[in-house]
Amino acid sequence: MNDRPTRLRLPDDAVAAPPPDTRTVDQVIEHLGLGPFQYRLLLICGLTFAADAMAVLVMGFALNGVQAHFGLPDDSPTVTLLTVATFAGMLIGAPLWGRVADRFGRRPVFLTTVTLGVLFGLLGAFAPNVWVLLAARVLTGFAIGGTMPVDYALMAEFMPAAQRGRFLVIVEGFWVIGTLLLTLLAAATAAWLPAGDGWRWLLALTALPGLAGLFVRLGVPDSPRWLSARGRMDEARAALAQLARRNGRALPPEPLAPPLPIPRRASRFAGLLGPALRDRLLLMGAAWFGMSLGYYGIFSWLPTYLRANGFELSETYATTLLLAAAQVPGYLLSSLLVEWVGRRATLVSFMLVSALGAYLFLLAGTPTGVLLTSALLSFSLLGTWGALYAYTPELFPTLLRASGMGMVSAFARLGSLISPFAGALLLGGQLVQALTVFAALFVLSAACVWAVGIETRGQPLRDRETA
Repeated sequence: MNDRPTRLRLPDDAVAAPPPDTRTVDQVIEHLGLGPFQYRLLLICGLTFAADAMAVLVMGFALNGVQAHFGLPDDSPTVTLLTVATFAGMLIGAPLWGRVADRFGRRPVFLTTVTLGVLFGLLGAFAPNVWVLLAARVLTGFAIGGTMPVDYALMAEFMPAAQRGRFLVIVEGFWVIGTLLLTLLAAATAAWLPAGDGWRWLLALTALPGLAGLFVRLGVPDSPRWLSARGRMDEARAALAQLARRNGRALPPEPLAPPLPIPRRASRFAGLLGPALRDRLLLMGAAWFGMSLGYYGIFSWLPTYLRANGFELSETYATTLLLAAAQVPGYLLSSLLVEWVGRRATLVSFMLVSALGAYLFLLAGTPTGVLLTSALLSFSLLGTWGALYAYTPELFPTLLRASGMGMVSAFARLGSLISPFAGALLLGGQLVQALTVFAALFVLSAACVWAVGIETRGQPLRDRETA
C-alpha cells in the first residue's frame, strides 16, 4: 500500500481547523483512556528496553573472558574497540532507524530492529575470531539504536496526556531490570561454566530475550497518530478500534478529523534543522551528549580507579547490584515529579543533584563513603535519564518524532564513544579535574534543558512544526 499522503502540501503558516462532527486522534485516545492496552504496551517496550540494557552492558562483564580466549593484553587497541563497538553501531543506527520509522511507520521498525538485535547478538556468541566479534557488536548496536527512539515514539503516541510522562519514565526504568538480570547471569556463568566458554554463553543469553519480545510485538498495531498524519485514516481507525477493544471502551462513532497539511521541506533532516525545531534539537542534543559522556565517563572507569587507589569495596557483582538498586528510587521519583512539577523542573533538579554528587565523591575518604556517593550518583543520573526519555519525544511533531529521538540519541552515543578517553583521566589520578569536567557537563546539560523553554506536561503531542 502506498503510504504517501494524498492531501495537498500547504505553506508552513497555513491553518486547518478540524471539520465539525469529527474527532482528532488525540480526542479519541483521551476518550478511550488508560487501560490494559497501554499496560501491555508498557510491558512490551519495557522488557525490550531491559534486553537492550543487557546487550549494551554485556561486554563489560564478558571482556575478561574474551581477552583470555583471544589472547588480548589489557593495553591492546582491540580491547578499547570492543568496549565502544556497541556505541559506534548505535551512533549510526539511531538516526537512520528514526528516519525510517517516520517514513514507513513505527511497527516495521518496531519488529525489524528486535529481530536484527537477536541475530547479531547470537553472531557475536559464535564468533570464530575477535574481528567477527567486533563486527557483531557494531551490528548489534546498529539494531539497538533503532529500538530506543522508535519504542518511545510509539509508546508516547498511544498514551493519554495525563499519564504519558509517567509511563515513559517507567519504560526507561526497565533499564535497571536489565542491569540486574545481566549481573546475575554474569555471576552464574562465572560460577558454573568453564572460564573459556562463559563469555559465549553470556552473549547468547543476553540476545535471546529479544526473541520473546518479537513474538509479543506482532500483536501491536502501528501508531494511529502516525497513520493519521500520513493520511491513512482507515488504518488509523482500525488501530484505535484495537485500543478500544482491549480497554473495554466503545470507539466514538464520529469519523477521524483529516490530518493537518504537511509543511514544505526538502527532507526530514531539513525539517529538524528548520527554524521551528533547530534550537530545541541542538539544545536537547547537547543535553543528551553531556549526560551520556558524564554518566559513562564516571561509571565505566570508577571500579578500576577505586582498585588502583586501594578502595577495595565488596565483591564486584554485589557492588554492581547495589548501584543498580539505587537507580530504582531515582526512576520512581522521576516518574512522579514529571507529572507533579513538570518535565523541565524535574530534569534540571536531577542534573544539578548529579553535579553535586560528583563533588561529594571527592570528599569520600572511606570505602563506605565512596559506595554511598556512588549510589547517590546512580540515583540522580538514572532519574535524569528517565525524565529525558519522557520529555524529548514530546518536543517533536509526529512525522519527525522518531527522527528527532534518533538524532538526540546519536548525540548521546557520541558522548558514550568519547567517555572511555575522558574517564581515563580517573586512572591517571586526575580525580579532581575529571569530576569537575563531569559536574560541569551536568550543569551545562541542565542549562540546555531550561533554555528549550517549553513545558509539555499535560499537553497534547505536537503534530506540526511550531516554534
